[in-house]
Amino acid sequence: MSGTQIDTGTDTVLAEVIDGVGVVTLNRPERRNALNPEVFDGVPRALDRLLVADEVGCIMITGAGTAFCSGGDVRAGRAPRVPGESRPEPPPVEVAGRRLTHDTRMVAMLHASPKLTIAAINGAAAGAGIGIALAADLRIAARSMTMVAAWSALGFSGDYGAAWFLQRRIGTARTLEFLLENRPLDAETCRALGLVNRVVDDDALRSEAMAWARSLAAGPRTMQSFVKENLRQAEYLDLAEYLPLEAERMSRSARTDEHRTLIKAWLTRAAEPK
Repeated sequence: MSGTQIDTGTDTVLAEVIDGVGVVTLNRPERRNALNPEVFDGVPRALDRLLVADEVGCIMITGAGTAFCSGGDVRAGRAPRVPGESRPEPPPVEVAGRRLTHDTRMVAMLHASPKLTIAAINGAAAGAGIGIALAADLRIAARSMTMVAAWSALGFSGDYGAAWFLQRRIGTARTLEFLLENRPLDAETCRALGLVNRVVDDDALRSEAMAWARSLAAGPRTMQSFVKENLRQAEYLDLAEYLPLEAERMSRSARTDEHRTLIKAWLTRAAEPK
């Protein structure tokens, strides 16, 4: 299955549009799709193009090969730039923090996207891969999928928003246990905890994920973006602040062509003899 190719500027990130779905694939299977500078730039470049493409109604992110994303490429980060030379001194903490924030912008883009996003998790999601998967609105996992924090084994505190997403989905205590103990969670455990929506057989993941994404891409997009905004604001607003904003979006959705088409079809069905 192939579609219209999107230029990402690198072979380590592939992007295409298939039946209204923008598919972004992390393409370093030999490194279990570990993140490197080309991926840091390639994914946002793909998302930038897909977010403004009128033909795209839903965006799906997945990995090539047997892993979704194994996190940052630790080996590449430790290697000297020139063989035989020592590694340069690390930059000041503030500079390193700004660089990492820039590299994590794909997570913010997936979370803030007005278009629905799906992560098709085809294997291990480790470290930063967890943040990428949880940044999507919806998740479908292969039965062999695992989530593992990985940071604590290397003395890292974590990045890519994983703790932010996890705390909101499974609570503080469970998140702390998961991040500290470094024990993998299998697909069924992730579903039970609400970290993934659906679990399917490995060989059905691509077809099931695409079928789901196509159905969402064909849906009323204004309504979908408003529902996303409702849920985002519900995370931090109290009810009194939230209700007027929700009401405004409801009133705006009632004035769209999507609503008029759907309500006309509903009235037609309601008038049919039972």
